[in-house]
Amino acid sequence: MEKDIEMRYALGPEDVKRMNTNQLRDNFLVENIFEEDAVKLTLSYYDRFIIGGAMPVNKSLQLTNPENLKAKYFLERRELGIINVGDKGTITADGAEYELEYKEALYIGRGTKEVIFFSQDAQHSAKYYFNSASAHQSYPTRKISKNEAEIVEMGSASAANHRVINKLIVNSILPTCSLQMGMTELRSGSVWNTMPAHVHDRRMEVYFYFEVAEGQSVCHFMGEPQETRHIWVQHEQAIISPNWSIHSGAGTSNYCFIWGMAGENIDYTDMDHCSITDLK
Repeated sequence: MEKDIEMRYALGPEDVKRMNTNQLRDNFLVENIFEEDAVKLTLSYYDRFIIGGAMPVNKSLQLTNPENLKAKYFLERRELGIINVGDKGTITADGAEYELEYKEALYIGRGTKEVIFFSQDAQHSAKYYFNSASAHQSYPTRKISKNEAEIVEMGSASAANHRVINKLIVNSILPTCSLQMGMTELRSGSVWNTMPAHVHDRRMEVYFYFEVAEGQSVCHFMGEPQETRHIWVQHEQAIISPNWSIHSGAGTSNYCFIWGMAGENIDYTDMDHCSITDLK
């Protein structure tokens, strides 16, 4: 079995208060998600959530099974959500084929033994960003196109947070155990995501930032509402957000991000809001 998985251990609020910039980045920033002809995996000890990327260029790639999982195959006790952030590609799940265009999603249920990633054109490869969480039962594998998403428009141009939330892998679309995934697209001129901020002690979350223009960046805010910290994030990088932490960002231009969650419930609206003027 493959051992190529990066480990990120769980830390509490008091630990984070004492961290410098490099320590924050080492513990919460996932910098290298895509590598040509490789599957990259990072395991967070917050809810044993896995962040991954697969970029098949010259060959197909099989989802690896890290020794740390102590499983016969990757999805023996897990479920998987995938969103394509590259060109058109195909995924096979136990032989069944699913074609994914840019920003389309695929949910793969527990018990699927073989997952293989393909690109349709080596010059224009697919990039599969994925999240995985523990699963207690099996649900059917299903593709979700953008026009099947539950779409919510929030914010305003005057507050620089006009954004469209595309709920792709959520319980209003299809059944899952604990995994939820979706994508937020900021409108031109807007830079703030998830503002006003919130926490949800019942779930952890990961933000994957993309469509960050060359020369631009996103400042991601984390920490307790009265003890915030920030990490600068680049294109195709992700931030692990603990259950107790806010998760919000402001870019130097507009961008997109994929949010993935897992934890005690799958109630999307289960969150504790923080007043903007109370943040410190």
